[in-house]
Amino acid sequence: MLKLKLADKRNVVSAEELDAAVQAAAPVLAQACQGEAQYADSQGWLDVQEWAGEEILRNIEAIAARVRATCDAFVLIGVGGSNNAARSVIEALKTDDGPEIIYAGNTLSANALNRMLKSLEGKDFAIDCIAKNFETLEPGASFRILRKALAQRYTPAEAASRVICTGTFGSPLEQLCTDNGYTFVPFPTNIGGRYTAMTYVGLLPMAVAGVDIRALVQGAADMQRRLHAEAAGENLALRYAVLRNAYYQKGYKLELLAAFEPQYRYFYKWWTQLFAESEGKDGKGLFPVAAEFSEDLHAVGQYIQDGAPLMFETFLDVQERADSLVLESDGVKDNFDYLNGKDFYDINKIAFNATVTAHSEKLPCLIFEVPALDAYNFGQLFYFFQFACYLSGKLLGINPFDQPGVEAYKGWMFQALGK
Repeated sequence: MLKLKLADKRNVVSAEELDAAVQAAAPVLAQACQGEAQYADSQGWLDVQEWAGEEILRNIEAIAARVRATCDAFVLIGVGGSNNAARSVIEALKTDDGPEIIYAGNTLSANALNRMLKSLEGKDFAIDCIAKNFETLEPGASFRILRKALAQRYTPAEAASRVICTGTFGSPLEQLCTDNGYTFVPFPTNIGGRYTAMTYVGLLPMAVAGVDIRALVQGAADMQRRLHAEAAGENLALRYAVLRNAYYQKGYKLELLAAFEPQYRYFYKWWTQLFAESEGKDGKGLFPVAAEFSEDLHAVGQYIQDGAPLMFETFLDVQERADSLVLESDGVKDNFDYLNGKDFYDINKIAFNATVTAHSEKLPCLIFEVPALDAYNFGQLFYFFQFACYLSGKLLGINPFDQPGVEAYKGWMFQALGK
């Protein structure tokens, strides 16, 4: 079970202050559990079963099985919320028994796109264009060059059979699928992109990669039941949301998410988008950043320890010993004999504990104990952070589901492109 621990030697938020703030926020939790009419067009994720029920899972598994049987590679075309959840799980848990997962639609770099096309040479592949409104430039442009690549390699019928589109009903993307014989699956109209992990958007690419999506969905559903049942005083998501806002009110401007497992590398991107797009508005909000330890201790560790007191840290600490590698002497005198017989798992855990000890003398540290790094616990984390973000946004006094600032640059860009 996901647990939260605090390491805050400066006692920035006392236990009494936290308990009082949590109780004061109890009505916010009650509202969130019930859902709110003002956010009805954005809360399709609140009940996991709405977009990850049995019929949908069976359809996803059938499509994924077809792709896995006919493809050496699968291209996920999407940007931001259309690829971050899937990529975070795929890159953490992928195996060698399925198609290579390749990413497109998330850049306008000619170099990156040429490299992506080159990686498909000699491979049978299929593509999934994920676009809620099919107006975003990056996925639209990548979809065009990948359709051309399919047309150059296969007959029209075979090329069409290798195209999947995830879009909204009634959108230009659905019409494009109807006109050209592509497979179409729904992008939920009542969920914003960054909340779509438990929908066709996230689950279909994961299934193609061989991820156990049923375990993932079960983890999310179990976390939903837990957070909707826990009283305010013990509610994990509410306590986290209250702490974030308390630190913000006390002058902390950044939240740094970190872990000592590189498998979380792309989860950081999902988490960063979730909180940045949800809370960064009306001149408010913590700035979410991430660090991959222990590597980044040799890059930003100095600033964390001795720089301006701008941030607090949130750690993901995996409890299960999934891998083991014992260091033995190779007979060369290298001054590292103190490591002889020690397991890298234990060395890594010692580094984690030492980091928390050192950093907590300077800034507050929140530690989430994650039972294991597997599909079930990814599902737990997705739902937990989505629900906590909802609560945190409400406490901050902003709409957690819109992103008006994302559109600002697009007007200038489309004007320059002649749209």
